[in-house]
Amino acid sequence: MLKDTKRKPAESFQNPHMAPTGARHLEEAIGREVKRHREKMGLTISELASASGMSAGMLSKIENGATSPSLSTLQALSHALQMPFTSLFKGYEEFRDATFVKAGQGLTIERRGTRAGHQYQLLGHSPHGPVMVEPYLITLTRETDVFPTFQHAGAEFIYMLEGNVVYRHGDKTYDMHPGDALFFDAEAPHGPEELRKLPARYISVISYRRDE
Repeated sequence: MLKDTKRKPAESFQNPHMAPTGARHLEEAIGREVKRHREKMGLTISELASASGMSAGMLSKIENGATSPSLSTLQALSHALQMPFTSLFKGYEEFRDATFVKAGQGLTIERRGTRAGHQYQLLGHSPHGPVMVEPYLITLTRETDVFPTFQHAGAEFIYMLEGNVVYRHGDKTYDMHPGDALFFDAEAPHGPEELRKLPARYISVISYRRDE
């Protein structure tokens, strides 16, 4: 089954990509945003400190999350950096999640058009953000199956792991062996057309906008 790391206790799992919590982490998040925007503008610590009316030492402490800046200090920094005041809190407010799947524990699902011998294992999910990403491990085991032609929104990437499959996309076919990759517009008809060596396994990553 899928294991969502965001459910792990904070003391047992630390992910540098996840939004931190607590007062100290808020200071660290603000510091990261200040430093990122300063470097983006090509300013030194001394130059930004001068423009915002503070000492270089104080600015250094802010960027390192070692002090809690006042609202007036944050307002001065936002003006000097030419950015909205609320953008300084962006790194704290954004949610960063991750999905971890142990070997052999992907969620087996039924996709539209699935046939016997055409197995899909979902390896992760993206519950947040404007883009949906669905990574699958696909296993083909029965040569006698009639395989469907898929069409859906977005783009798809497949990477061959085992076996030999002739894969169709639109009016073209691709003889795929282990190590071969194919990236394509998923709105064109596509799917395995000829199974030359079984079992066959490949990774399929489908991405599309969530509003589609």
